[in-house]
Amino acid sequence: MVIELTTKTTSSSPTNTIKEIRLEPFDNKRLALLCGQFDENIKHIESRLGVRISYRGNTFKVSSPKAPSCQSTVEILRHLYRETEDNGVISLEIVHLFIQEFGISTSQGDFPADTKLIKTPRTSVKPRGGNQNNYVDGIKKHDINFGIGPAGTGKTYLAVACAVEALTNEEVKRILLVRPAVEAGEKLGFLPGDLAQKVDPYLRPLYDALYEMLGFEQVARLIEKSIIEIAPLAFMRGRTLNNAFIILDESQNTTPEQMKMFLTRIGFGSTAVITGDLTQTDLPKGSKSGLAQALHVLNNVKGIGSTTFIASDVVRHPIVQRIVEAYNHYDSSHN
Repeated sequence: MVIELTTKTTSSSPTNTIKEIRLEPFDNKRLALLCGQFDENIKHIESRLGVRISYRGNTFKVSSPKAPSCQSTVEILRHLYRETEDNGVISLEIVHLFIQEFGISTSQGDFPADTKLIKTPRTSVKPRGGNQNNYVDGIKKHDINFGIGPAGTGKTYLAVACAVEALTNEEVKRILLVRPAVEAGEKLGFLPGDLAQKVDPYLRPLYDALYEMLGFEQVARLIEKSIIEIAPLAFMRGRTLNNAFIILDESQNTTPEQMKMFLTRIGFGSTAVITGDLTQTDLPKGSKSGLAQALHVLNNVKGIGSTTFIASDVVRHPIVQRIVEAYNHYDSSHN
């Protein structure tokens, strides 16, 4: 159904701009989904954008001393209302994502027009904002891709989504999940179980994404058939990986030797995605990160893509973005 929406500026003064939007078709259930329980979605938009929102029926009035904030709020309400068309619940996370997405695209005039859904058996994944779009586009165009940036920017999740889509469309024959077995500043000692069980704790984020996109039983079946393979980075030496989608997660914890070894495993018909955050290296003090070296050495090599995410791309709780920015400021002032 096409939704007709009307917007008008009811007043504008040196101190305040007021914009009014009427959301059509009028539907009390959809309006309730848009506003959230106890108007939590409306309050979240107000606090993030510094506006005041009042509504009666399907007519919303937005006021703010800053005209751009008014316009942004109107566009966010417009797009969120479209999201309710299939009775979809509008969570605070979705509201946050739309605020982030619109913040990236305001310079372009609207949301990116070329956004493509990543289709998996259980869900469809939509890249949010310019950098995520470029990242997914790079994965589909290049054989080797780097996704660099802070936690919460969707690097690993989008890589897994692309891998599942490629496997479902029979573009690859298997998925390999690889991660260096380095603890985050803790010594866990020897872990019990076979190889998969020992590596499991380090690959939990990848498993979580797989379960969401394929379901528990399907993931278990594919692992049993070795169509999905989990391996520590150290076990990759000597292998040639053809027709595979390989994800190296937490690559900032690789040594230069390990990174070179991994990159030279890539065979015909394969795609490799290397994700990492150079600010969260857990290598022993004085050790050089293989990711940092690879980005420098491979900067101008044809066929290799790279996307760098920034704090504004974080799609977790808004406070995570502020934490990342605070640490970045601290690091820059102490170097």
